[in-house]
Amino acid sequence: MDFYGFTPRSRLFLGTAQYPSPAVLQKSVEAAGVDVVTVSLRREAGRLGGGQDFWALIRSLGVRVLPNTAGCHSVKEAVTTAQMAREVFGTPWIKLEVIGEADTLQPDVFGLVEAARILCAEGFEVFPYMTEDLVVAERLVEAGCRVLMPWGAPIGTGKGLNNPYGLRALRAHFPDVPLVVDAGIGLPSHAAAAMELGYDAVLLNTAVAKAGDPAAMAAAFARAVEAGRLAFEAGPMEPRDMAAPSTPVLGRALLG
Repeated sequence: MDFYGFTPRSRLFLGTAQYPSPAVLQKSVEAAGVDVVTVSLRREAGRLGGGQDFWALIRSLGVRVLPNTAGCHSVKEAVTTAQMAREVFGTPWIKLEVIGEADTLQPDVFGLVEAARILCAEGFEVFPYMTEDLVVAERLVEAGCRVLMPWGAPIGTGKGLNNPYGLRALRAHFPDVPLVVDAGIGLPSHAAAAMELGYDAVLLNTAVAKAGDPAAMAAAFARAVEAGRLAFEAGPMEPRDMAAPSTPVLGRALLG
């Protein structure tokens, strides 16, 4: 599992928005044991007085920052935000979002590919937030993306994996590209299901931040991601239509 030359210990990536307090955020990140957190440049800077307290907290956690272009609805806006984030954080990493539809926050895949091409040419290491469309994935890889981040469901819905078939097809089509399910994860079981499909990591935010006990939920997700990956590596049994006895019938006594 290599993300632009970086191999995290944890396959769970965690967002940093919507937590009740910085202290709860800190406890959640620590409970999850994550190595990578996402941050929104504009949101955090506006909410925490220029962002200094927030950046100090993130630095104290010793995690790698994945800035994002959340809330951007055009190529120009996304590219400009990415350039600002690189200056602030000193990292070429960027989670690229170009939103095309307000109600579902579905990516504008045309703008996404265009913005990815621009940023990759400028030396960014792009993590594109996309749908599970194979053609879009091909275009993003051609643009220079070495990681793909298909959604599970619309951002913040907690619906889980709306299209397991599409996600499975994406995994089969890109066996050597790191894939991260991003958005729509609501329960640890959803995260485990993504990992059982062979995905390399899961990125989530709202399911932890809005839980009754965010730190406990973060720990639950960490265990689910680990369990799902172990199950994938173990080689799950193939489902079947007919029942099959788990106890052999050969040699069973026949009673008249």
